[in-house]
This record gives sequence, C-alpha cells and structure tokens, in this order.
Amino acid sequence: MSDQHLWAQIRELPYFRAMLRAVEASFYEDFGLSTPLLDVGCGDGHFAQVVFKQKVDIGVDPELEIMREAQARKAYRMLVQADGGKLPLADASIGSAFSNSVLEHIPHLDVVLREVGRVLKHGALFLFTVPNPGYRSELSIPRMMTKIRLSNLGKSYENWFMRMSRTIHLYDQNGWAERLKAAGLKIERTFNYFSPAALRALEWGHYFGAPCLLPHTLLGRWIIAPYRWNLAITERFVQRYYDPSPREDGTYSYYLVRRE
Repeated sequence: MSDQHLWAQIRELPYFRAMLRAVEASFYEDFGLSTPLLDVGCGDGHFAQVVFKQKVDIGVDPELEIMREAQARKAYRMLVQADGGKLPLADASIGSAFSNSVLEHIPHLDVVLREVGRVLKHGALFLFTVPNPGYRSELSIPRMMTKIRLSNLGKSYENWFMRMSRTIHLYDQNGWAERLKAAGLKIERTFNYFSPAALRALEWGHYFGAPCLLPHTLLGRWIIAPYRWNLAITERFVQRYYDPSPREDGTYSYYLVRRE
C-alpha cells in the first residue's frame, strides 16, 4: 500500500510535497464517499486524480488558472470557480466533502466552515487535513538558532516560513472544535501524523525542490523524467518518512467531522 501511494506522488511532485500527499492519500481509503462528493479547494486536481478511482462530483476553487489544470486532468464531473465563503450550492445538497491541506491557507476560515456546514446534508461527513502548532514549533532552523542563542532570529525565520508557505491557521483540537461547532460540525475522529523529522525534511524540501520550478514553468510538469531509474534515490529518501500511523508528536492533523 505504501509503495503505491508513494510512487504515485513522487513521479509527479517535488519530493517534499510528494511525501506528505502520499501519507494523506492513505486516509481516504476508509472515507465513506456519500455522493455528491465535494472537494473544497481542489487546486490543480492532482490529489483527486491520484487518490480517487472514480471522478469527484464537484471541485471548488477561487483560482481560475489552476482550475484549468484540474480540468485537463478530468478528475471531476464538475468544476466551479468560487470562493469557499460563497459556495454556489443549495442547502443540504452535498453527501460528503473533503479538503486536503487547504483550510490553513484561508483568511476567512470561519465563513468557509459555515458554508461547508450549510451545503452538507445532515449527518454528512467532512474530512480535512491541516498542519497543527507543531508545524511551526518543530522547524529545524529556529531550533538551531535557539541553541546558539539567536532565538529572535529563529522567530523571524518562523514568521517568514509561515508567510512563504501561506500558512495562517495552526490550531490544536480544541481550537478546531470551537470553530467547527459554530459551523454546525462536530469532530468524530482526529489524530496527529507526520513526524517532526518528516516536517524538517519537508522544510528543507522547499529549498532543494527549487529546480523543479523551471520544468513546471516551461513544460507544465514538476518532474521531467517520471521513471524509477531517475527517481530511485528520491524514493529511498522519502520512504524513510512515509508513515501514515497516528503519533502524538505529529505536526499535521486529520479530522473527520460530521454535520449535526
């Protein structure tokens, strides 16, 4: 199972994105897919294309350009360009929904959660994954700065990294429970995943993965030669961090919530 998820991501994405998405892909195997299924923040559609055997019913995203890529992947029955805070969907019209590593980037989070609650049928499930406070506290460079008594410089790096990764919201379970309750949603299951060591590999991947930007800009693909002979070293490296099991010190969190 791990090799299947891992290779499906590595052959198309920079390694740091691939190792996180591979872990998250495994969470959807037991997700009850009541239809119509909504993807909140579908982006380029890569995750839906790789993870789901059938087409996702509806993909929503505010960015038109990236949705053209999602359209080319043909992973959705319908794509809708819309702000998550103003979903053009009827009340109680959605059977289940998911949002994979998206909610942490949304400034008007509470508005979006209320909209998701509004369009879900009563009793419908909503699965989402997000980084938690460990995403900030376990970064490698601030920890190194603290050891050499440059903690202020480390804090500045943390702030920069949050801006660079467009990460706005980092809540623990209580923080999410409060926001979800206001949207008519209740946590049914949650756990942490993605070890501090994996996070640090992801952190450095933002820099080591920079060469992938050129082929993506010129050719529309992150990986020029998506073959095992080319990616064998990358696959062995990433395999060390592939662990979808729950862990208390995990820097990302899984939430399965239900519309009350």
